[in-house]
Amino acid sequence: MIVDQLVLDRNGAKSKYRSDKKSERPIRSVAKAVSWRIIGTLDTLLISYLLTGEVVVAASIASIDFVTKMFLYFFHERIWNKVNWGK
Repeated sequence: MIVDQLVLDRNGAKSKYRSDKKSERPIRSVAKAVSWRIIGTLDTLLISYLLTGEVVVAASIASIDFVTKMFLYFFHERIWNKVNWGK
């Protein structure tokens, strides 16, 4: 599971995470997903507000967008890390 890959054991060593030497660690993918989603969510918030004129509706749309697309991006990144094409 993702959490197992991110958590350290009591001795500070990586848990049973199998390191992928050719790509980045999952924690980097999480950081990239969060930073990109912040940018994307601000864009969604602005567009939703311009279309609806309602802050509450725009914030609701942006909140749902933030969560769902962050997970999609994370798994998209991990899959692309397994593809050797273009490396």
